[in-house]
Amino acid sequence: MADQRRSLVLDANILIRAVMGRRARQLIKQYSAAVQLLAPDTAFLEAEEHLPQLCANLGLPLDAAMAVYSKVCEAVQEFPAPAYSEREAEARARIERRDPNDWQVLACALTLDCPIWTEDKDFFGTGVPTWTTDRIEIFLSEKEKPTLEIKLGDEK
Repeated sequence: MADQRRSLVLDANILIRAVMGRRARQLIKQYSAAVQLLAPDTAFLEAEEHLPQLCANLGLPLDAAMAVYSKVCEAVQEFPAPAYSEREAEARARIERRDPNDWQVLACALTLDCPIWTEDKDFFGTGVPTWTTDRIEIFLSEKEKPTLEIKLGDEK
């Protein structure tokens, strides 16, 4: 049976924030059962690439950070390239002027018809709802999308 939860695509910077900070990790833990959290395979690779240097810069033990990262990865599902690659051209066209390296996150959101959680302003103006950590709980805590009923003319 298909997953009936609402979906949310996470950018690599949210995966990193979930390891290095508290708020993103707490929100992921709190809402992962209610909202399907996904990230493209490339977001995980980017996080794994940057975490060692970030830990070194901050004097944090890499093994502890990677243990936290492992827990984050249990809550965030990897969305594989074959699942979103059909939206590559559209995603690239929408984001190419800002950061063409972020097309995979956008393609996932387009494929799933869902918003993106990021701190990256490059996604603003791409036609996909974009949430930042300071506002994401509005989306996460929403039980269902409200519907708008419009009555025309003599309809009652």
